[in-house]
Order: sequence, then structure tokens, then C-alpha cells
Amino acid sequence: MSQLSPSAVFAQISEAVPTSCHENIVVIGSLAAGYHYFHDDGSMGVRTKDVDCVLEPFQQAVNAGKDTVRALLDAGWKRRMIGDHIELGDESTPEDELPAVRLYPPDIDPEEEGAWFIEFLTVPENEDSPAKKWTRLPLDEGHFGIPSFRFLSIAAYEPINAEGLGIRYARPEMMALANLLEHPEIKDAPMKGPFAGRTIKRSNKDLGRVLAIAVLSGLDDFSGWLPQWKKALQACFPASWKELSSRAGNGLQELLDSGEDLEEAHHTCANGLLSSRAVTVEQLGIAGQRLQVDVIEPMGEWAEGGD
Repeated sequence: MSQLSPSAVFAQISEAVPTSCHENIVVIGSLAAGYHYFHDDGSMGVRTKDVDCVLEPFQQAVNAGKDTVRALLDAGWKRRMIGDHIELGDESTPEDELPAVRLYPPDIDPEEEGAWFIEFLTVPENEDSPAKKWTRLPLDEGHFGIPSFRFLSIAAYEPINAEGLGIRYARPEMMALANLLEHPEIKDAPMKGPFAGRTIKRSNKDLGRVLAIAVLSGLDDFSGWLPQWKKALQACFPASWKELSSRAGNGLQELLDSGEDLEEAHHTCANGLLSSRAVTVEQLGIAGQRLQVDVIEPMGEWAEGGD
């Protein structure tokens, strides 16, 4: 994984993406969190290889995606030819067999150690959309696919403007909530590839990011999270916010109760978002317990109250 400067990558994305599409793109993931916490400190970096960009709203995602990908390809960005379904499709190709949009910047050699790429996703059409769905993105060269995941609408809720760049990024607390909702339990399914040399459960990696965000926010800086979470849940999941609120912390508590899973989460943090900080497993657990007490438990009580 590359040690990336969030400010430098944000600037490159802002310059490469058509201005008309800026309002349809939200950067999420480690780079978004790194930009939020580190953009004023040039010495701080984030270890990641992919920069996830969410296209929203859903009704404009395809047109914005077509314009953006066209501009990047014309500017010399190169496709990442790794994984399943790498050949471009056509009208007859099922949507779930289309290649994802993954592009390297023109000044990066994809063969080099630590090369990073941009990847496009989209928010789901509505709260009843399946856990994962592909949307067709047709270009002259062929058809791409853009995946959506159920809780990306939460991650992209009321994003923050990157000052002076014209693009937006996800609020750290919204990314934390999206990951909590995605993992109400620890599943054994591993990540597709090793993370810093180890096989890691996907649940532990994503819930580890929740803990990393909690650490970076500071143990006394959760006061604004609960009202934001309430508003986002009711806006994005008007029919199911109560059920989602009541189980949001289950997976995290399971992680905190398991020394093995917590250690895996610590490994991803130490080699990812918290690579510039020395944080122990114990400190990570303390941050998680504070998050449970200060935000997650009150949210469950709010859901039971029904208002």
C-alpha cells in the first residue's frame, strides 16, 4: 500500500474531474478520513491503494460517471487490469459481470509497489435496494459497471466541502455509522487479498476503521455524532431506521469482546489510517467502549423510544 498525502491526492482528483461533475462526487474511505484529520499537516499520510469515489444522487450517477470517466481516460488515466471481469462488456453483458471503474493516474506506473487507483461506486437507488447492485455505465469503448452497497447512502450523507478544491468528502462519523450498519456481526469471510501481509476478516477491517475514526476524533469529541446519526438514518432509511439503530453496535461489541478479532482490527489500523500514530490494542478498545457508551447505546435507547 502507498503512503499517500491526502491533500495531494485530493488536489489531483479535483483537477482531473470535470468541474461540472464535482457536485456529484463524494470521496470516502481512508483517504477521506485522512484528509479530514491530516490535511493541514504535510508530514502525515495514509496507507491505502484505492481511492473510493461515490457518485450521487443515484438519478444523476450514470451521466456524471460517464462524463468523469471519459475525461479521465482522455487525460491518460489507465485501467487497472486485475481481478475478475476485466474485459469491457456490451449490451448483452449482465450488469454483475461488467468490470468496475478502477483507474490509475497517468503519472503512476501500475507495476510499481504502492501504486494507487481511483474507484467509482454509487449510492443505492432507495432503501429497499439489495445489499449490492451493479449499474451499467456505457462508454464508446464498452460498458463498465458501478457497484452500489446498501449503506453508501449513509456514508455520503451531507458530505463536507474540501476547501478550495470543489470536491466533497464523507464525514468521518457517517463513514463510522455506515461500517457499523454493514457489520452487525463478525463474519468469517476474509478480505480478497492480504492486508499488510496477513489474512484479515472483512468485518474486522471495516470495524477497525470505526475504531480508528474514534481515536482520531478524540475521546471527548463524540458530542455531535448522535444527532447526525439520527438525522441520516431517518432520511436514508425512513421505514427501517428503528431496527437499524437498535443493532448498529452489535458487531462492534462482538469485536471488542474478542481478543483475536480486536487484534486483527488493530493490525489494519496500525498499517492503515493510524499508521502515523502509535496506538495500542488496549487504547483501541478503550475508544470503542467510549463510542458504545457515548453514542451507540443512546441511539439504541432513542430507537426504542420511537421519536
